[in-house]
Amino acid sequence: MKVLAIVAAALRRFVRERSNVFFVFILPLGIILLIGVQFGGEFRPTVGVHLAPGAGPVGTEVVRILGATDEVQVRAYDTEAELVDAVELGGLAAGVTVPGDLEATLAAGGAGEVGFVARPDGTGPQLAVVVQEAVAAATDTIAAARAAVELGVDPAAALELADSVEDAVPEIIVTTTTTGEELFAGVEGRFDTGAAGQLVLFTFLTGLAGSADLIQSRTLGVTRRIMGTPTSVGTIVTGEAMGRFAVVFAQALYILVATLLLFRVDWGDPVAAAAILVTFSAVGAGAAMLMGALFRNDAQAGSVGIMAGIGLAGIGGAMLPLELFSPTMQTVARFTPHAWALDAFAETVRRDGIVVDILPQLGVLAAFAVVLIAVASWRMRIVVTRA
Repeated sequence: MKVLAIVAAALRRFVRERSNVFFVFILPLGIILLIGVQFGGEFRPTVGVHLAPGAGPVGTEVVRILGATDEVQVRAYDTEAELVDAVELGGLAAGVTVPGDLEATLAAGGAGEVGFVARPDGTGPQLAVVVQEAVAAATDTIAAARAAVELGVDPAAALELADSVEDAVPEIIVTTTTTGEELFAGVEGRFDTGAAGQLVLFTFLTGLAGSADLIQSRTLGVTRRIMGTPTSVGTIVTGEAMGRFAVVFAQALYILVATLLLFRVDWGDPVAAAAILVTFSAVGAGAAMLMGALFRNDAQAGSVGIMAGIGLAGIGGAMLPLELFSPTMQTVARFTPHAWALDAFAETVRRDGIVVDILPQLGVLAAFAVVLIAVASWRMRIVVTRA
């Protein structure tokens, strides 16, 4: 019961800490949201379209072709001014304006113009190519008729001829083949790319930052008062270890559940995901205990904990995917628990693995946890008896 009381006190302290509202509950989800918006695989920019009265079938065909592509989403606007304002304010990636005299100009043999607006700091150049292809596809019949006119065919007969043979022209099918192994195969959700990395980063960071609580308990005399009761040193150490684990696991579980509900992040097999959370939380708890036992100043422990947490996360692949590391850095990353946790998540999410498939990763994480908790418990026994 005394162990559970220490655990409950650690959780209450964790929840009541005002700074945790931002750093524990808001910041992780905010970073996952930003990563998903910037690099999510399902992102499709929105292109606004304004069809002026009289644009005719050609203008309608341009809009239809744009809407049928997988590259963009199309949104219609009533006026050109509204469309331009939306682009300037960043609500649209680009805008297309089809003039009212486009059909008549093309029928008369003139050069029709379709307007295109985009911000210079966005995806404008790439979207301009998409729009050009749509306009070319919408006007290919007229282009063929003009070629016939240049050969001496009557304009009306040339257009009729182009219309009649359009359906007879075989469709060109483009097949794309990917050679080698795709880096992020199996990542489908827009927010799946950075969710695992941020979970690992903030889970371990929360554990290290929580080491300051252990030091404050000693400096404020809480540990000494507990020692004055019929409570053994082993009970105190066990309670503190389980308290650190409860805090770290709560952080990991919150990120997993929140991203699952808000962003529909795929975490793979639930049992495998739970096993990763438990073992990695044990690693974070062991690291927190060790820092809390080594440092005497809570401010110093908090600062070192933040630097160590961010540094290990960077080396372990929580900020940049391990697949992009050089072979040497991939080897170095294996000395961090982060790399093994991320590798386990990759196995379950991208390759539909189950618990059996990630037993090597779980074994390494368990070894990290056992060593850290054992050394931290030994050191904490010494520190507690001196408190």
